[in-house]
Amino acid sequence: MFDIFSGKKEDATSKDTNMFCYQCEMSMTDGCGSNGQDIGTCGKSALESRLQDMMIFGTKGLAAYRSHARELINEDSQEDRDRLLKIDDVISQSMYFTLTNVNFNFDEHIAQLMKLGSAGVEVLDLLSDSHTKHFGIPTPVKITQNRAEGHAILVSGHNLDMLSRLLKRIKERGLEDKINVYTHSEMLPAHGYPQLREYKNLKGNIGKAWFDQTDLFSKWQGAIVVNTNCIVPRGKSAKVDSYIDRLYTYDMVGIDGAKKIEEHNYDALIDHALQLPKVSGFESDETLTTGHHYKTILTLAPQILEAVSEGKITKFFVIAGCDAPGKGGEYFREMAKELPPSAVIITSSCGKFRFNDIDFGNVPGTQIPRYLDLGQCNDSNGAVHIAIAVANALGVKDLNDLPVEIVLSWMEQKAVIILLALFSLGIKNIYLGPKAPQFINSDIANFLVDTFNIHVIDNPKEPRVQAKKDLEELLA
Repeated sequence: MFDIFSGKKEDATSKDTNMFCYQCEMSMTDGCGSNGQDIGTCGKSALESRLQDMMIFGTKGLAAYRSHARELINEDSQEDRDRLLKIDDVISQSMYFTLTNVNFNFDEHIAQLMKLGSAGVEVLDLLSDSHTKHFGIPTPVKITQNRAEGHAILVSGHNLDMLSRLLKRIKERGLEDKINVYTHSEMLPAHGYPQLREYKNLKGNIGKAWFDQTDLFSKWQGAIVVNTNCIVPRGKSAKVDSYIDRLYTYDMVGIDGAKKIEEHNYDALIDHALQLPKVSGFESDETLTTGHHYKTILTLAPQILEAVSEGKITKFFVIAGCDAPGKGGEYFREMAKELPPSAVIITSSCGKFRFNDIDFGNVPGTQIPRYLDLGQCNDSNGAVHIAIAVANALGVKDLNDLPVEIVLSWMEQKAVIILLALFSLGIKNIYLGPKAPQFINSDIANFLVDTFNIHVIDNPKEPRVQAKKDLEELLA
């Protein structure tokens, strides 16, 4: 879509920069821009339309994380309420900003996007703090992968609070020895939290990123619950019908035919799991490691700084983000595989399933793991906290001067708010892929190149070749 991978600016005359908007009564027939117009009836330009689309997408991501945090905050804490109100204000302001005939000023669009990004930083910190307050600070743990037995429930999504309540209810009913609970996709990091590990029936992880669910759930004989995005609907795959009768959804998540968990009542799910056959066919000897929350990693700061000063660690690579189906995502695996032994991988989100089966070992001459799994996508803030700690210890004023490279995969709107959060912190030189965002036109692309030196990995046909080429530039 856009050839801006190496900081190359886009030729606005050679690309489609048309807008599309049909939000008000003044809209042209079939919507402003549907017939090639680059300006709406209200006077909104294609550039302003795309920036407002980005604002809406970022707000969606912010709202999702805000919803997760709301479940966990201490309502008696004025600090928690104030933090949540600050986020709510930005959500409402950003939506108001996109109303018809409100703003046509480019600089103010950018300022609001940066304000949105700052709220993203705040919500990720709030959610991280809430998780560790409720479930303890994660510590590294090795768990089974694709090994399951007995009557079982498979939990997919991001919601740790829902998982905790389910485990608690199973224990209250005296069924810990009769029902095993397994995680899928972004629920993997749950195993790192001490208070969740106390439940002896929280076993291992099954499957990889969200998009393997139709094949995986079809083979899984037990009950299934999806507690946040991402879920695949029946219209997308006929395979959903093979497990729809044992599929439960929670809160905002839903598809036709699935059973809804209401008001934290998990009894129907638990009873159903007992009625279903015991799980079989999952007998792998694989293992995965998780639990490298930034608050745990910061305890290793003296060893990390010593390794950096001695040249044993030469680079930190943040290879993280949400994944999507397709060959392009293999770019991130190839990048991770090609890193030198002196490079440390910091990851989060479901994109890690592209390479978390690899044993990266320790940095030579140290006991520091080369692979650090910060957790879910909402734990992406950990990479920033680690970078700030290292910068302060080394006396580096600009985070962009650290030996840190950021290579991000993106899929949906949560990734948009994370990207805006990084921009709001002044982070530059981000590599983003595996496909260019279609809501970015040439004007926005050029602004991002000029301001943040962003590089777009645009659907590489040969992921290994592209990753190797890019790595040479990053290591130069």
